[in-house]
Formats: sequence, structure tokens, C-alpha cells
Amino acid sequence: MGLHKAAQKQDPGRGWYLAAAATAITFALQLGGDEVREALAYSREYLALGEFWRLATGHFVHLGWTHLLLNLAGLALVGWLVGPAYNWREWLFITGISLATIDAGFWFLYPELAWYVGLSGLLHGLLTAGLFPRLLARDRESLVLVAFVAAKLVWEQTGGPLPGSEATSGGTVIVDAHLYGALGGFIAAYLMWRRVRPKSPI
Repeated sequence: MGLHKAAQKQDPGRGWYLAAAATAITFALQLGGDEVREALAYSREYLALGEFWRLATGHFVHLGWTHLLLNLAGLALVGWLVGPAYNWREWLFITGISLATIDAGFWFLYPELAWYVGLSGLLHGLLTAGLFPRLLARDRESLVLVAFVAAKLVWEQTGGPLPGSEATSGGTVIVDAHLYGALGGFIAAYLMWRRVRPKSPI
């Protein structure tokens, strides 16, 4: 059974609330122009000065309209593939864990990163978390998609951004955001699975 069809057997309305909210927020922030982006971007310098809101807001501002629209297209694709996997509270939890993992990775493992914007890291977290239950169910299409995501992450870590991705987005692609985001999504999905999995009989 295909990934999307299997997911639709659950409540098909799940998962779209946060996607719609994220779309509205990112559009509104983009309308604010360069000043808003500079004020909200992940910035190591300003975080060190106590501007901690940047840990969250940096993921919702973009380099430009093309960058934004590409990320929103990615968000729509993730929603279509795995949106019904969780309810909005669970997606909110996954979002929080993914963002925290990305930010921690940037701060502790990537200290040379001075500045970052964009949803792409979070998208990798959402997709990874959404695939987790389908992977446990050994859905064949999901296995293929997991393999694709894993291969993409390996490529980026060994060979850099995918060809054409930087030209399309209009700036440097921070591939570590994708890795940290995927890790965060996996952690969140695993924690939820541990909480609800059937207990073994004594």
C-alpha cells in the first residue's frame, strides 16, 4: 500500500493546521523585507547578546521570495506525503524538537556558522518524523523514500549541496541544517513511539 494512501486511512485533516500557520507566518515576515529578516535571522553574534528569539524565528525568514516559495513547496510536499501521520499537537512537538536540535547543532557543532535563515532544516525533520511510523510498518514506498533521504544527507555531507540548489535558492545551502533537522525529527518520533508503544507482558 502506498505511503500517501496508507496515511489517508487516518484522519486526512491532521497535520495541515500548522502548515497553514507556517505559510501565513513566513509570507507575513517576507513582506517585512530585509529589515525583518535581519532582525529575526539566526545570528550567532546576536544570540550571544541575548536575542534568543532568533533560535525560533530564524527558521521562518528567507533570503527572498524564490527561497520562500521553494521551501513552501517543500512543506506542501511533506504535508501531502506524511501530514496525516500525526495530529497537530504531535506535529507541534516534532517541530519544537527539530528546531531545538538544529539550533543545538549549529551552536555546539558548527560554531563557524554566523547566520542562517530558512525552513529547509525543519522540513527534513518533519519528513523524517512522518516517515517513522510507516518505516516501522515496513511500507515499501516509505522504505524507498527513507533510502532517498538518507542518500541525500550522505551526499550533502560528503559532496556538498545538491547540484543547482544554491543557484535556485539564491544563497549558500547549509547542509548541516538538513542533517540536524532529520536527527531532530527522528528523536521526536522515537520519543512519541516509546511513549505509546504496547508494553511487553511480564
